[in-house]
Amino acid sequence: MDNIDLDSLIYLTILGAAILGWFIAENREGLGKVARMMLAWGLIFIGFIGAYGLWEDIEGDLLPKQAVVEDGTAISIPRGRDGHFHLTLQVNGTPVDFLVDTGATDIVLTLEDAARVGLDPETLAFIGRARTANGEVRTAFTDLDSVTLGPFTRQNIPASVNEGEMPGSLLGMRYLSLFDRIEISGDQMILEP
Repeated sequence: MDNIDLDSLIYLTILGAAILGWFIAENREGLGKVARMMLAWGLIFIGFIGAYGLWEDIEGDLLPKQAVVEDGTAISIPRGRDGHFHLTLQVNGTPVDFLVDTGATDIVLTLEDAARVGLDPETLAFIGRARTANGEVRTAFTDLDSVTLGPFTRQNIPASVNEGEMPGSLLGMRYLSLFDRIEISGDQMILEP
């Protein structure tokens, strides 16, 4: 232990003793109750320290990383807590959250996401139709200037904008098929360029 750490430890010990002494002096009549409260708060503090120390070990289970690029040869996507695969892609330079939907053909943007990536929903021609679980909706076809996932950027990608209500944008097979290999193994989806 070098001098800086030893000096800090001595200072913190003296400070802690002073605070403890003041606390005992102020609460000398109900010392038993104070001791129980101090023990409870001490255990809570120790619990927080333990959780902080274990955070790196449990973070992957609680908050899975979006995608991991493995040696530039593959992208590994963990299954979300809801059982689906989720990705955040840069669309025209703007991050957009997607639900990976292997049952969808296109990249399908919500009206809100379309506006965020620079598409004006007022100027889109909603001439297409799509059948959804909520009935038939109108769609507009467009091209996205760029779509980036990790180190992989694709240009001029066809997409649709859904005029109906959607909980989020969908990433369909038109984008996924740009990868040479798609594999779902356990709780991982692996994309290889």
